[in-house]
Amino acid sequence: MRKKQYEQALTEGERAIILDPNHAEAYVWLGNIMNLLGRPQEAAGLTETALRLNPHSPSPYLSNLGWAYLLMGRSEEAIAALKQAVTRSPNYLDAHLLLANSYLQAWTLQWSQDPHTLERAFESVQRALALNDSYSYAHVMLGLIHLWNKQPEEAIAEGKQAMALNPNFAESYVALGQILAHTGRPQEAIGLIETAMRLNPRYPAIYSFNLGLAYNLTGQYEEAIATLKRALNDTPFDLGIHLNLAVAYSELGREEEAQAEAAEVLRLNPQFSLEVMRQRAPYTEPAVRERLLTALRKAGLK
Repeated sequence: MRKKQYEQALTEGERAIILDPNHAEAYVWLGNIMNLLGRPQEAAGLTETALRLNPHSPSPYLSNLGWAYLLMGRSEEAIAALKQAVTRSPNYLDAHLLLANSYLQAWTLQWSQDPHTLERAFESVQRALALNDSYSYAHVMLGLIHLWNKQPEEAIAEGKQAMALNPNFAESYVALGQILAHTGRPQEAIGLIETAMRLNPRYPAIYSFNLGLAYNLTGQYEEAIATLKRALNDTPFDLGIHLNLAVAYSELGREEEAQAEAAEVLRLNPQFSLEVMRQRAPYTEPAVRERLLTALRKAGLK
């Protein structure tokens, strides 16, 4: 797994469970591999089995479960698991960052109505930076939180800092791409995300999601649809992907497909609101935000 030889890792993880079906650690590690392979539903099931086998639930078990829930868009469950993980292990760096990511997801996808959600995400990142301020992923998360706090200059600075700390860390290119896409530079975002895909050829769905978003913002709707549908194969429960597909179909006048995507958004989150999106979305150009809202309204969202 450390060598990113995931298929071989998967084989060994499955063999470990066959050799000892009661070895909780084997289920956790196989779940970890499943998360890396973009198979969070299987990861969650394996980690839940580990927790039953070992009720003392060490922090890595809870962190891995929270990661799986995060990848499935189940923010509230992710937050609950990760809060337990950092309570039991206050110096668990990755758990703090996954918790920050979960709070951020809860805010961006409107799972949370708590106005302090972004503040809690920021606090989690600050705890991570106190443990290691040279960790690239901590700056990735801080940059994204600055973005959604509508602090574009600070967001860009943190994205660049993440890349400088680890030029081979693909996530930092995706994060800076996401930031630039929202701040009026989507064409640059496309190049950064494509670089990330070269650095990590087994990239998770979030890379394709952000590339699809950038394509939407540059008016390349057919490219956006193809890219977002690839992401949807891995994460059919991702509300953000359905939302961006609804935009692309709507802009192309493909009304039935746009309405189907809008219906899926509401199935995943019945409380989703365009007015909340208007208030929270961090686009620095109001005309861009209004264009997206108009497309989504045409698709049937309110």
